[in-house]
Amino acid sequence: MSDEEQDHCFVPVRRIVNENDLKLFHEGRTYKLIDDFISELNESVQGCSNSKPVQETESIQHILRILDRIAEIEKENPPIDNSGSRFGNPAFRSFYDAVVKEATDFHKAFGLRENAASEAARYLIESWGNRTRIDYGSGHELNFICWLLCLRRLGVWDKESNEAIVLRVFVKYMKLMRLLQVNYWQEPAGSHGVWGLDDYHFLPFLFGSNQLSTHKYMRPRHIRDPDVLEMYGDDYLYLGCIRFINATKPGASLRWHSPMLDDISAVKTWKKVNEGMIKMYRAEVLAKLPIMQHFMFGYLLPAEPGMTPAPQDGSDADEMHVHSTYGDCCGIKVPSAIAAAASQGRRLPFD
Repeated sequence: MSDEEQDHCFVPVRRIVNENDLKLFHEGRTYKLIDDFISELNESVQGCSNSKPVQETESIQHILRILDRIAEIEKENPPIDNSGSRFGNPAFRSFYDAVVKEATDFHKAFGLRENAASEAARYLIESWGNRTRIDYGSGHELNFICWLLCLRRLGVWDKESNEAIVLRVFVKYMKLMRLLQVNYWQEPAGSHGVWGLDDYHFLPFLFGSNQLSTHKYMRPRHIRDPDVLEMYGDDYLYLGCIRFINATKPGASLRWHSPMLDDISAVKTWKKVNEGMIKMYRAEVLAKLPIMQHFMFGYLLPAEPGMTPAPQDGSDADEMHVHSTYGDCCGIKVPSAIAAAASQGRRLPFD
């Protein structure tokens, strides 16, 4: 993208506030950009373990350094004594503010113009959770993917680095997110309770199922075997997620606390699991108003003509949204299962 084009960038804003906006989004260019990007990343890691050697360009290394710096910011903002509560720790807000302060500067090493850096930074900022509610969900995870997509559109990295983006960058993001979830007791943003896929994440199950799709011995049923999870949880995103859930959810079995994941384990092949995950992501994340009404559009990821205009008075479009009554938005506070596990003195894995 040329310098002149970068000057056209601006801070993204929310534009989806009703079903018609969501319909326009699904028919438009940005939806296709996101869907194609996730499909590319998914295809790039078929049969790959997290430890597979990959080429790390200077840009990929700098992205990893950004994540390292954010991990340092977390250490600089330790959780405060919040005994008696199983909801989010207020220290997360200090962490969030520190990320905001440095976010645009993170992009200077890429040689981006100020407008482009500011636009990309907005997605990075929203990748860690909501400052007010101290929660995190698949919408925040989507922001991280969109940050990477913006950098791709700005020419920071190209398709040849797809493997490194998943196996190095996304894996490191997952480890960092678990650190935040454990230390700040982030609440699930839009938890469906035990009937959802996971309180926090979706994409590691999508990418992770394709990592395992060519495995000679591993089958979906093996997620019920704690020895398999212990041995291979660091090697495959899907298994790492199941191991983490088992450690943070009370209950004797996956069937009890995560029946959807247990049902999926009955599928015969990982290829079928992966195909189902792609369809489910489109239906349960990209097609859900309670999630997508928080999505932001700018120059790099443009809104479609006819969508609700951005507020002209400088107010946060987040205030315009309608809270769901079904627990799949931010209208119902859900205490952290991690907090419950920690209060019982249970050891939590960090992968």
